[in-house]
Amino acid sequence: MGFTHFNDQGQAHMVDVTAKQDTYREAIATGFISMSEECYNLAKVGTNKKGDVLGVARIAGIMAMKRTAELIPLCHNIPISKSEIKFRFDDENKQIQVLGIVRTYDKTGVEMEAMTGVQVALLTIYDMCKAVDKFMEIHGVCLMKKSGGKSGLINNPRFGEITDDYENDGFL
Repeated sequence: MGFTHFNDQGQAHMVDVTAKQDTYREAIATGFISMSEECYNLAKVGTNKKGDVLGVARIAGIMAMKRTAELIPLCHNIPISKSEIKFRFDDENKQIQVLGIVRTYDKTGVEMEAMTGVQVALLTIYDMCKAVDKFMEIHGVCLMKKSGGKSGLINNPRFGEITDDYENDGFL
């Protein structure tokens, strides 16, 4: 299968989803930000000078999910029914994992919304913490799981089976 965002003349175009069926769709994306021990500890206890790092990053990620079509030129504007950003601290590696969950009932998927939300949440953490560590590293942003539409359920093999039990998986 080739790229779908080019027409027969090789010009960029928005994919026509008119004939597609509305289905329940979900996408889960993740990404990480690694930082110095000092920065990690400040972020973890919430004593950063700029305030609640994760609270601000959560709102920024959710806002980005809702505005993805304004940022990605050929992305459809999708009515989102669930938009959630979660965090998990990794003490051993001094990194924060961001999880983005998006759901809809529509003609096309929400992978771009999930990944955009994760990226913006990670960038917000960077912005909130850069006074302490200018060399933080954002990495590993990818789709973990998607469901719905013609392709059905797809789990990224790097993560194994993704459960719906995020509350008990160490995520905040």
